Amino acid sequence: MPEYWDPEIETMPVEDLKKLQEEKLKQLVHYVYENSPFYRKRFDEHGVRPEDIRTLEDITKLPFTVKQDLRDTYPTGMFCVPNSKLVRFHASSGTTGKPTVVGYTQKDIDEWAESLARGFTSVGVGKDDILQVSYGYGLFTGGLGAHYGSEKMGATVLPTSSGNTERQLELMKDLGTTAIACTPSYFLYMIETARKEGISIRDETKLKKGFSGPNPGLRNLRQG
Repeated sequence: MPEYWDPEIETMPVEDLKKLQEEKLKQLVHYVYENSPFYRKRFDEHGVRPEDIRTLEDITKLPFTVKQDLRDTYPTGMFCVPNSKLVRFHASSGTTGKPTVVGYTQKDIDEWAESLARGFTSVGVGKDDILQVSYGYGLFTGGLGAHYGSEKMGATVLPTSSGNTERQLELMKDLGTTAIACTPSYFLYMIETARKEGISIRDETKLKKGFSGPNPGLRNLRQG
């Protein structure tokens, strides 16, 4: 039987799901129009009013938002709340230009944890797992997001962050890591490092499950 984090939502009949999505879409459009000068201007430039969005099909009426918009409004020009309502900032590396900055309210943090708990559950991670979080715990949002999501789900978290790969492998073996969350490229590096150290991840650890992102999974990694 499949595992669900929120069975009511995840097994909802398609028609009910569509109604919920439409309601959420309308709420979101009204919210950003009322609270974001950027989106209000962008909507007005394209002749779109919140009341024009009535169904999911109406999403085609909305103007695109592109990454350059985040750079042009750096650092907080696209936010919908003042800094006094934020509890955290995250940001991209900025390797291809200005970093993109994201502000989180407490509600955002709670929803992010809920989303990751659902994602982990969907791939079979549960309360009996030891989940090693090998995403960075810095400005990148992945580490803390995965951490909160796995704690919310009830798994035991091993917050190794990224780097110090030899120590990560040692802890993976000694503490009995059963699942890992990291980028595909870093996991490949862990495999290469393990081989150099004479360690077989397949035979000498309890690792059975992986949760990878945000860069695309590599074909040779998917094929094992």
